[in-house]
Amino acid sequence: MIDIRHGEPMRRWTTLRAGGPADRFAIVRDADSLAAVAIEAFQAGEQMTPLGWGSNLLVSDRGIRGLVVLNLAAGIEFGPEGEVVAETGIGFQNLFLATAQMGLGGLEFAVGIPGTLGGALVSNAGAYRSNVSEFITELEVVDHGVRKWVTPDFMRFRYRDSILRQEVRPPIVVTQVRMRLPARPGKASYDEARDYQRQRIGKQPPGASAGSFFKNVYDADLAGRLPNLREDLRAAGVVPAGALIEDVGLKGARYRGASLGQRHANFLLNTGGASATDLRDLAFFSRQRVFDAHGVWLEPEVLFLGDWIDYQPPTSIDLE
Repeated sequence: MIDIRHGEPMRRWTTLRAGGPADRFAIVRDADSLAAVAIEAFQAGEQMTPLGWGSNLLVSDRGIRGLVVLNLAAGIEFGPEGEVVAETGIGFQNLFLATAQMGLGGLEFAVGIPGTLGGALVSNAGAYRSNVSEFITELEVVDHGVRKWVTPDFMRFRYRDSILRQEVRPPIVVTQVRMRLPARPGKASYDEARDYQRQRIGKQPPGASAGSFFKNVYDADLAGRLPNLREDLRAAGVVPAGALIEDVGLKGARYRGASLGQRHANFLLNTGGASATDLRDLAFFSRQRVFDAHGVWLEPEVLFLGDWIDYQPPTSIDLE
């Protein structure tokens, strides 16, 4: 029996600590339960939203219609030749630690990413020239009420994108993933992961955030024109969103309890009592300023969940 709550505030379950209530809210602890709930919801025509650790998303102040399911399914099994089968509620960093202990590499970049494997799949999470999709061989999904295994092509993985990021969310839930990882001595994996963690600590601000808010920009011409850009990024034609926000003078900008990071301008923080609308207003104001200065629209990496149908980005706001 799965307990169903009504009107559960989403600010309790998201890293930005903002957002209105879910119509219905449930917690599942294994892939079979997740699949059963999804099948029932989809066959009934009900909207279902799976939730992991609540990072990389912003829930509307109006909340989320239908059923929100907190996915705590964290099982993991190891097979021969580097095969790993993991349930999608497992923490992404925890998945790395478990695989490294088994002498498997590849997921070192997951250290410091504050979310679950399921969340990583939604946006094809990655860092340091790696992406989670590189290692996936098969996924178990509930697709329009049918539970089945599919190939990675089904997910339409791209840079920080997948089928699960469509504007109208498809009735699809990923319950388990089969991966194949290369053998690697544990010490080498841990050493690399520690180096990544040190870099993250130096860049990422503490506090309630959703991680990087906007995707980086791939534009060789812009990279060539932007002052103070690192030479390796300029050569690759990569412009970090944070560099653009900093270039227009908004690093550390504050508005109604929302703030852009002082360490890293592409981090949006809830420094105390900001509503979801306040947070989105500050983010999209910075987006407008970047467009006015550089002619490029930053694309959100953060997902907007719930009822945002009437949202209008501000043309100006009164910064503190």
